[in-house]
Amino acid sequence: MSFLIFVAVVATAYFAWRIVDQLPDIVYRLSEIQRDLAEIRRRGEDAGPAPDAPPAPEPEDEDST
Repeated sequence: MSFLIFVAVVATAYFAWRIVDQLPDIVYRLSEIQRDLAEIRRRGEDAGPAPDAPPAPEPEDEDST
């Protein structure tokens, strides 16, 4: 029974080591995705509304009634 526990602990430690070994790559890829999304969002804000979009309605002034 203790041999099975030993094997389970070794297997758990091995898989934890493999996951931790991959964390820097995952963090780097997530930061690249975040940077790309921010750039896409910035480009969308700089472009303004689409040319075929209807003009935005002007706010009604309540004092002019």
